[in-house]
Amino acid sequence: MLQQTQAGRVIPKFNAFIKTFPDFNTLATAPLSKVLKEWQGLGYNRRAMYLKQSAEIIVSKYSGKLPHDPETLDTLPGIGHYTANAIVAFAFNVPTIFIETNIRSVFIHHFFKSSHGKVSDSKLLPLIEKNLDRDHPREWYSALMDYGAHLKANEINPSRKSSHHITQTTFKGSNRELRGKILKHLLENGPMSQKKLLHLHTDPEKISRCVANLIKEGLLKKNKNIMEIQ
Repeated sequence: MLQQTQAGRVIPKFNAFIKTFPDFNTLATAPLSKVLKEWQGLGYNRRAMYLKQSAEIIVSKYSGKLPHDPETLDTLPGIGHYTANAIVAFAFNVPTIFIETNIRSVFIHHFFKSSHGKVSDSKLLPLIEKNLDRDHPREWYSALMDYGAHLKANEINPSRKSSHHITQTTFKGSNRELRGKILKHLLENGPMSQKKLLHLHTDPEKISRCVANLIKEGLLKKNKNIMEIQ
């Protein structure tokens, strides 16, 4: 939820989500439409789908218990190498090595402040490993991420010097915005033909492309000419 979304927006959504889906089994057995409804307002709806798919795998393969090792977590939908290590550090207090934007900010600020070139993660990861508090990794990473957020708010964003820095595209008028509108409309009004979705945008072809991509990603399904949540 926190990926590219501010904590102030996430906290109430997280609390509501956990209340509705308090364990893996509840999430795994819930209809995707219900999961997406709880996710509304956070964007990137495929993340909600990946969460549900991961819960299904955890229930079916791991008896409803989250695996402890990054290698297994890395195989779950939507979870990459660094996210898997972050989960292990925070959930199980294991001293794994990972990096994200706020951690980048801290190490670039202190070790590469005068650097004029782009800084790659390969230069930062050895420093993170060397400085890691192996006895209290959960607290150490939490403090790092809070400090990184503080630096971004009070300095020129240090992460801009990272070779991995990506400027987020404008949401207004984007395909992301239209995809969100399509899903929200179907969640609120139920299954309908693609023709009835045309009022959501002035370009019918853009609607068609977004619908096709949502079907391809597994968020929507087409039953004859009717679109509905998967």
